[in-house]
Order: sequence, then structure tokens, then C-alpha cells
Amino acid sequence: MTSVRSLSRKAGALCGIGAPVSFVTAWVVGGLRADAYDPLTDAISQLARVGAPTRPLMTAGFLGFAALAPFWAPVLAKALDEPALRASVAAAAVGTLGVAALPLGSSFGDAPHALAAGVSYLGMASSPLLGGRALDRSGHRTAALASYAVGGVSAASLLASLAGRYDGGFQRLGLTVVDAWFVVLAVRELRRPT
Repeated sequence: MTSVRSLSRKAGALCGIGAPVSFVTAWVVGGLRADAYDPLTDAISQLARVGAPTRPLMTAGFLGFAALAPFWAPVLAKALDEPALRASVAAAAVGTLGVAALPLGSSFGDAPHALAAGVSYLGMASSPLLGGRALDRSGHRTAALASYAVGGVSAASLLASLAGRYDGGFQRLGLTVVDAWFVVLAVRELRRPT
């Protein structure tokens, strides 16, 4: 018989898939629908800029991630036995919520948006690094190295997105590798026996 705890774990793992899927789907579809938008040079947030026709779609993607990631956070933290993952995934969610609430071109100016994006970047890049530490501690060396690599690629790419000509491409790379890491671990949780 399936326990409530098992259902909660499975629901959390489904959120670990749904959060990245809602975010990535929004920027892929939005980017395809936007005129004169270049995903290599234009940041994802340009799709949610005040006045952009793709703003509702991209805002929904941000909100989907922000709403689902907190349900994934405790499941991931427990699965890897790393309590700090709750905080890192929560930071990614809160930062993403801030990005949605403070779009580029708003009356607040772009600085609050940049701060919210920075919080999200920090949460995203640190999650696989924390996961790598936990996997290393538990003797899963190959998985730990893969997690460290994801965190390193994410951090380097997100930093490069702040100062480069290809800021959209680096941003997508830095976020998508972590989104994929979340999905892989969520699928692993779904396949784990109850």
C-alpha cells in the first residue's frame, strides 16, 4: 500500500520536473514567437519585459517555476541527505518570483530585477554543488563529479552572461544545465521504490 509520505515524495518529484519544464517551455515558445529576438544575445527576461507581447507567457513560466520548485526542495534535500538544498532551491524559486514581479522596463527600474535574477542564479548554481558534496559524502563519486561539473558550468555561464555579447546563450546554458539536473534527480526519485 502506498503511504502518504510516498505520495508526497512522488508529488514533490513531479514538481521537480514541472518547475524546469514550465520555465524552459516558456522561453523556448516565447523566443520562437518574438520578433527580432535572438536567444544567443537576448536575455530570457526580455521576453517578459513590460510591453513585450510574450510577457504573459514568460511570466507564467517564471511563476510556474517559482510555485513548483519549493515542493521539490525538501524532496531533493532528503533524497541527497543535504539540508542546505532546501535553501538553495528556495532561493532559486524566490529569485524567480522576484524576476516575474519586477520585470524589465517596470516603474521600479531594472536594478531590482537584476537583484532578483542574481538571487535566482545563486540558488541555481549552488544546488548542484551542494548535491555534489552530498553525493561525494555518500560514496557516489561519479555522480558527485557530474554534479560538480553541472554547478561549475552553471556558475561560469551565469557569470559570463553578465558581461558578454552572448549573454542570452550563456544564461540559457547556465540555467538549463541545472534544470536538467533537477529533472534527472526527480526522475530518479520517481523510479525509487516506495
